[in-house]
Amino acid sequence: MPTNFTVVPVEDSAAASPDPEDGVERVQDDEVAVDSGPETCAEGDESPLEDSPFMSNSDHESSCYDGKNMALFEEEMDSNPMVSSLLNKLANYTNLTQGVVEHEEAENDRVAVKSPQMGTFIGVYLPCMQNILGVILFLRLTWIVGTAGIVGSFLIITLILSGGSYYMISRSLGPEFGGAVGLCFYLGTTFAGSMYILGTIEILLMYIVKSAALFGMNDLTDPEEKTKAMLNNMRVYGTCCLAFMALLVFVGVKYVNKLALVFLSCVVLSIMAMYTGVIKTAISTPNDTVCLLGNRSLQNGNFEVCRKTEMRGNETQPTQLWELFCKGSLHNSTCDEYFDLNNVTEIKAIPGLLSGVITENLWGSYGPSGMLVEKKEQPSISVSDKTEERYESPARTYVVNDIATCFTLLVGIYFPSVTGIMAGSNRSGDLRDAQRSIPIGTILAIATTSIIYISCVLLFGASIEGVVLRDKFGESVKSSLVLGTLAWPSKWVIIIGSFFSCCGAGLQSLTGAPRLLQAIARDKLMPFLQVFGHAKANGEPTWALLLTAAICEIGILIASLDSVAPILSMFFLMCYLFVNLACAVQTLLLKLLLILLLSEMCCRPSLLFSCSMIYIEYSGAEKEWGDGIHGLSLNAARYALIKLEEAPPHTKNWRPQVLVLLKLDSDLVVKHPRLLSFTTQLKAGKGLTIVMCGDGTFLKREFESGYLDACAQNVKAAMSAEKSKGFCHVVVSSNLRDGFSHLIQTAGLGGMKHNTVLIAWPANWKQKENPITWENFTETVRETTAAHQALLVAKNIDLFPSNHERLGEGTIDVWWIVHDGGLLMLLPFLLRQHKVWRKCKMRIFTVAQMDDNSIQMKKDLQMFLYHLRLDAEVEVVEMHESDISAFTYEKTLVMEQRSQMIKQMQLSKTEREREAQLIHDRHTRSHPAAHKDKVSPSPDGVHMTWTKEKLVSERSRNREASMAVRDLFNMKPNQSNVRRMHTAVKLNEAVVKKSKDAQLVLLNMPGPPKHTGGYENYMEFLEVLMEGLDRVLLVRGGGREVITIYS
Repeated sequence: MPTNFTVVPVEDSAAASPDPEDGVERVQDDEVAVDSGPETCAEGDESPLEDSPFMSNSDHESSCYDGKNMALFEEEMDSNPMVSSLLNKLANYTNLTQGVVEHEEAENDRVAVKSPQMGTFIGVYLPCMQNILGVILFLRLTWIVGTAGIVGSFLIITLILSGGSYYMISRSLGPEFGGAVGLCFYLGTTFAGSMYILGTIEILLMYIVKSAALFGMNDLTDPEEKTKAMLNNMRVYGTCCLAFMALLVFVGVKYVNKLALVFLSCVVLSIMAMYTGVIKTAISTPNDTVCLLGNRSLQNGNFEVCRKTEMRGNETQPTQLWELFCKGSLHNSTCDEYFDLNNVTEIKAIPGLLSGVITENLWGSYGPSGMLVEKKEQPSISVSDKTEERYESPARTYVVNDIATCFTLLVGIYFPSVTGIMAGSNRSGDLRDAQRSIPIGTILAIATTSIIYISCVLLFGASIEGVVLRDKFGESVKSSLVLGTLAWPSKWVIIIGSFFSCCGAGLQSLTGAPRLLQAIARDKLMPFLQVFGHAKANGEPTWALLLTAAICEIGILIASLDSVAPILSMFFLMCYLFVNLACAVQTLLLKLLLILLLSEMCCRPSLLFSCSMIYIEYSGAEKEWGDGIHGLSLNAARYALIKLEEAPPHTKNWRPQVLVLLKLDSDLVVKHPRLLSFTTQLKAGKGLTIVMCGDGTFLKREFESGYLDACAQNVKAAMSAEKSKGFCHVVVSSNLRDGFSHLIQTAGLGGMKHNTVLIAWPANWKQKENPITWENFTETVRETTAAHQALLVAKNIDLFPSNHERLGEGTIDVWWIVHDGGLLMLLPFLLRQHKVWRKCKMRIFTVAQMDDNSIQMKKDLQMFLYHLRLDAEVEVVEMHESDISAFTYEKTLVMEQRSQMIKQMQLSKTEREREAQLIHDRHTRSHPAAHKDKVSPSPDGVHMTWTKEKLVSERSRNREASMAVRDLFNMKPNQSNVRRMHTAVKLNEAVVKKSKDAQLVLLNMPGPPKHTGGYENYMEFLEVLMEGLDRVLLVRGGGREVITIYS
């Protein structure tokens, strides 16, 4: 499951029309805007180089609300529409990464695309199998087993197996790394095409149509001249084959896909013939033999009989083999010394599975170029051969190494066999469901081919003679393909299968490489490559194909498969290094991995140094020496902040960077430390956390010496106890409301700013007649909304689990009512990454109205979660129109009566204080001398003097108060408040019924009143909405998140 996803803000648009300001094209209904960004996003939320598809809510009627079930959310329906009206759009947008049709169009013009239809088997499994089961398996694996031995071959395969790629690299590591490594991956894929074509021509000229060789190769006897002629043949035939394959790819990828199944069928038949032949060797061995002179293997293409002499009639006559080593007649000849001293022996090329030859093939036999291929167990009389005769004189008919061999060389030659694992991801744009097909198809292909390669190493070593395994071109078995001698019923099954396998793999490389180049060009990272981003009307990258063919021709001109293989290995190794690095960045293990990697590349003392440094850093060393590392860290931090400031963060990088607002009691102890615990569980020590504290009492008093330091130390101690990593600061302000307002707007530095505010629900707000409590809370909601920041409000925060608890069972229930950015989806996923919540299951509830199709809504929501790769249960709760109950009416009436009563009490108290202050001021002015040296009494200590006018005024006020009380009991509730209370009551009933036993309930938080009045009513609505639930998290999105399935 991915660690990052975001949600697209939705806005209304009447029709699809281009926006001249940002180049955005609006799309109606369920269409996908291939190159677009939401108009409501803040500047910088969308990058011009990475546009994300978004859903345009063009149906105005679906976003308008005229019922009473969801009246609590109706004021924000324009910006935060109901989920029920959006699910179909959210679930049915096309996932296009890279392929025939790129999801990122470089131009503003919208391109009509067809939905890709290839599934897992055709689109991923077959291409991967074709690329992996190719030239190396049929042409080089036997030679690798013979040279490295069974143990060394197992080591090579294990080493390599443990080790849409361009898109993942570029989006994980950024354009600098991604563009450069993507280019390496493109070149590796291109040279892979060269290697497969060279393998095709090698099979054609050496094993199928030997007479087709040009330049008189078959008539040459000098090995050097013969090698040069062979290379020239590879160049000529390879160029022709490349031109034909490029033409086939240019015509259309659908023809390549149709041929893929045919080619793979031939490969499967070849592998079956190979396994059948191995099994048959346990019963009867093939007739193929190898001729040994002493312990040296001989090329038997120039002689028929493996003897020095033979009887012809009654006479002993020399054989063709004798003539190769001797000059003159049989009785008067000069022969090679080694030929004279050693006998000629004929042995089975395929001794069989039960022959015990596996013990001879366990270990490797490396050597320089020209080294003789020898059977060490065979008796032999050595002679004093000079080095140049033994290794550099191939005029003899011995089988020799054509290149110097070592373990690293064999790794480089074998490595291209596994580069086909990305053949499926390179064509993800052609897939019907890329996120499902790529992992399933790739893993199945890797598992299948791994079993084949490992079993082949074991079976080859157990059934084929060692000197035959080390014979790369089969010169000791009549210049036949070594695997062909093992196959049953005929060697031609293997030869034809390997030929078509190489052809298919070459076509796959020529199909994938141009699309990689097209993706790089469309990102506009390298201006000189932009021309290669253009495509034909059907999406085929014509110019990219031409460049790919030209680069592929360079590999063909090298003409040696063994020379081309290490080149593409280097490109792929660089690419895979950064694939692993990209995964490390996603898990924030980059530092440790890089240190260990450098250690392995250097020496053992470096490994000890690296481990020591890691231990000292994480053990919490507190020494401060004023060293240069801290200065370097400061410069690095400054550089990083400036880089972050250059461009706003991309929406895919959005994570909750939390500003936690704490309060301290009279003893300067944090009131709700579980806020810090919850932050730790949400952030897991990653990202930005800012902790601010303040209280309306101590912010007004005179600051004692060390007072603020004590506050900060207490907060830091609480953060340390709750394992919350972040920054702590105590802010001085005239009142709590202004302090929180300033913090929300200004906390952070440069690009390191918070985007989410976390506060606790004021549980005792009803117990205070002073409205300052709920006014502060409501103003905080308004200010976070105005600042486009998300808000998290935790009810009963002290009941939330600590970091030491483990919730064994239970659920995290998400009630998704309105679409305000999708933070509701992200939070439970992040929480479940922490060990406290890891075992909790995720459930998502949404509400269906009377006109909604609840069955279709459930399907759409499941599809939407599938796109996001979220594992959650889905349930649609039907809330049909119902009459407002007497309970709801009465509850609204009591709420408004209480609100009115509090206002009158507050007004009466204010008037009394004002009048007392006025009398005090008059008394002070009339007796200035008496008060000159005295401390002025407080207004509360002034005694009022009653006059006739004052008595009449007081009686009038009392009559008005009594009339107001009578009006209070005769008043009727506001209908808008009744509808809002109805929403809160009905929704609370549904939530309590479904989620009362949930470990945590996440709810959409309704917006605050647009006007300053009605704060206490808003608090009452929220209180009713959460009534009867233990742990509740009200979530209000900031509107800047976007939905994207691209990781």
